Amino acid sequence: MLTRPPEKGHASMPTSEFLHEATERGFVFQCTDTEALDAALRAGTVSGYIGFDATANSLHVGSLVQIMLLRLMQRTGQRPVTLMGGGTTRIGDPSFRDEARQLLSDEQINANLAGIRRCFDPFIRFGDGPTDSFMPNSAEWLDKLGYIELLREVGVHFSVNRMLSFDSVKSRLDRDQGLTFLEFNYSILQSYDFRELNRRYGVTLQMGGSDQWGNIVSGIDLCRRTDGKQVFGLTTPLIATASGAKMGKSAQGAVWLTADRLPVFDYWQFWRNTEDADVGRFLRLFTDMPLAEIARLEALQGAEINEAKKILATEAAALAHGRANAETAAETARQTFETGGGAEDLPRVTIPAADAAEGIPAFRLFALAGLAASNAEARRLIRGGGARVADALVSDEAMLVSAAQLADGVKLSAGRKLHRLVQAV
Repeated sequence: MLTRPPEKGHASMPTSEFLHEATERGFVFQCTDTEALDAALRAGTVSGYIGFDATANSLHVGSLVQIMLLRLMQRTGQRPVTLMGGGTTRIGDPSFRDEARQLLSDEQINANLAGIRRCFDPFIRFGDGPTDSFMPNSAEWLDKLGYIELLREVGVHFSVNRMLSFDSVKSRLDRDQGLTFLEFNYSILQSYDFRELNRRYGVTLQMGGSDQWGNIVSGIDLCRRTDGKQVFGLTTPLIATASGAKMGKSAQGAVWLTADRLPVFDYWQFWRNTEDADVGRFLRLFTDMPLAEIARLEALQGAEINEAKKILATEAAALAHGRANAETAAETARQTFETGGGAEDLPRVTIPAADAAEGIPAFRLFALAGLAASNAEARRLIRGGGARVADALVSDEAMLVSAAQLADGVKLSAGRKLHRLVQAV
């Protein structure tokens, strides 16, 4: 039975702590049977999982709704399970993609799995306790499957007609874009994951973004048809900004969750740049702040809303990178933007001293610092009046930044929001 989340304050709001707060904070888009899941959550500890494919060596903000939902499970006395898709990554999820994912080698997948693990440690507690998370890898069972065995034991329960009706599949076919047989099998493998997690670990809830609805329902059907088990599915809304931009992207690319892929200052600044209309929603989804305090902050008007954005940035950065690092980033931003202070704590880029011996043209330095994607883009930035060196406007794209400046460390600014400290060592 498909149910939508009730309106806040409605009499039929869930009463289990997890499902009630998940609904209040805006995590719930669809649920297969809200009443039954709510009863199970009230009766004891429920194990719920979300799967993460290893397509890169870090996750970005686009995955943060799922991570925060697992965190909420743990905060409310339930057991979150973080499934690593070591098996499904070898196929590639076709959901709402324009083309097939690039197939990765086993070596790449294993390296990515090791990197992704770091993303969860700040948010979720792992261990052997009843509400501690653990991290199974779907390769443990999928890599051992025989093709004929899978067809006979599992494939018989899947209707091609129904699979073709999934929005994730229809969106590809409606655009006359090919869907390989390899990708078409992804839903079967994800369903197999759910049944295997239920059999091995008693997992009874699968969660994911709304684009995973068809795959989740298929897994529920497989558990019912083969094992007679009642299990549940819950999806979150796909998050976009108020202006329609995709969550997790910035002008400089993906907003990664690990500091080696994105400096803490840039992570803080991403949240500080939240649109006014998104502040309350993002505070509910991406922080642990009490709902009453969030309601107060999102009601602020005019220039005061900027204080709410700073709180959002600091709280979100504290979860991902630790409170001390978040407060350092906040103070660096205050000094940089509000007092014209120094750049000592800005994201630092180093270049070999030998390369700077004759000085470096400004356009090339902006590209080296990652403030422009190419030399040509750096030239356009300077021509447009958006580049500063040591807070001084750059009008000549070929202006040399001297070896002495670079030895001491020089602040570069692209627009008002992107800054780097570049030093030759």
